[in-house]
Formats: sequence, structure tokens, C-alpha cells
Amino acid sequence: MANKNRFMVFVFLGCAGIMVLSFITSCGKSNGVTPATSKIQFQVVNLSPDLHPVYLYADNIIQDNRTYFTYPTPSGYFSLANPIPPIQIRSAVSQSSTVNIISLDTVNLHAYFKYTLFVIGMNADNTIGSIFTVDTAGPPPAGRGKIRFINASPRSTPVDIYANDKVAFQNQVYKNVSSYILLPPGNYDLKVTPAGQTTVISTLPKFTIADGKVYTMFCRGVANGADSVAFGTGMIINR
Repeated sequence: MANKNRFMVFVFLGCAGIMVLSFITSCGKSNGVTPATSKIQFQVVNLSPDLHPVYLYADNIIQDNRTYFTYPTPSGYFSLANPIPPIQIRSAVSQSSTVNIISLDTVNLHAYFKYTLFVIGMNADNTIGSIFTVDTAGPPPAGRGKIRFINASPRSTPVDIYANDKVAFQNQVYKNVSSYILLPPGNYDLKVTPAGQTTVISTLPKFTIADGKVYTMFCRGVANGADSVAFGTGMIINR
């Protein structure tokens, strides 16, 4: 009987050890966020004018059901099924490609947060890179909206952004992510000029800033570019 009792104790301790080890292992991945419970909203914006469509991978696993991302349209937020870094961008020309065009190895992703990965640069210049933003910002105070600006135009000089002819952002250099500013709700003509100049090089007319909303405005394309790579602007609603 004593031997039987000792055997049962060993079995119990072994099972308990396996459970504890599994718990520790799961908590060690991406701050305890597991693929089944990630609740992470992610978006890809391919703003490289001469790069082919791309796929998103996380930990070498393709994301978003093999949806590819083309210039210059934001994907919109989708649920990130696998939140384990590295976050990777690969060409969609070959579905079997294992070459990472971009690899973010140390990002920390948190449940219930929103993120955007901007693919930027020129393939011809060998300057493909990324801008990674956390889009879960606090809400603006009542009676205000929030907006920030990202200069994602390769080969660009610094730019200023005007909201209804008043300077909103100044001297925004390539790759820069501005701080958020507050604006009263209403319709805005958002204009981009070379820094310190008044010549308008792009306009986003009659854009509505809504009470309580959060936005990211960006510029893309190539200065003096034509057709599909012409310099222009876009907008993302973060909240």
C-alpha cells in the first residue's frame, strides 16, 4: 500500500510540473498573448512606389489569409492571428518566398491594441524600410478630434501641412511621425507645401474631422512623380 501511495504522489507531481511548465512557456511569448487570444488589430500600408505587392508574416507564418498588400492602399485593420515576433514582409510575387524584405524582431504586441506597419522606400534605391506605429491613442477631449502626420514619401524634402490655411505641422522630414494635435470638428482643406514655402504640392480637400475621432494623415509617392507614383496624401482613421 505504501508503494502504491508513493507511486500516486509521483504521478501527481509529474502532472503538476507539466502544467506549470506549460503555463510559464505560454506566458513567455509576446507578453502572454497567444494566437488564440491575441485580440490585436493590425494593418499594412504599402507605400513603396516601385515594390511589388507584399505578404505579411509573423514568426514565419503568413497572416490575413494570404491577402497581399499593394501600393498605396491601406489594408484596414484586421485581427492578427499570430502575435509572435518577428513581424515580416515578403514579396507576394512568389508565394513560396522565404526572403524577408522587412523583419521587425523585437516589437512588443499587446492585446486590444492597434498597430500599423508602413512599408516605405524605393526598391530602385535599395532603401526599402518601414515605419511601425502604435495606433491605440487616448481619446481626444470632448469637442475635439486628434490627427498626426507621417512623411512617407521617398526622396522628399521636408514639408509643412496646413489645415484651412493654418499651419498644423511644420518641417516634417521623411520617415518622421509627428505628435498628435487637437482640432475642432469640421471640414478641413489639408494642404501640403515644401517646408517654409507656400506652393501647394498636394491637397486633401474637405476632409471631415469628427468629434472624438483619431486620424493619421500621410504623404506618399515621389516628388514630381507622375501617374501612379505621383506625390499625394492619404488618411487613416485610427479610432
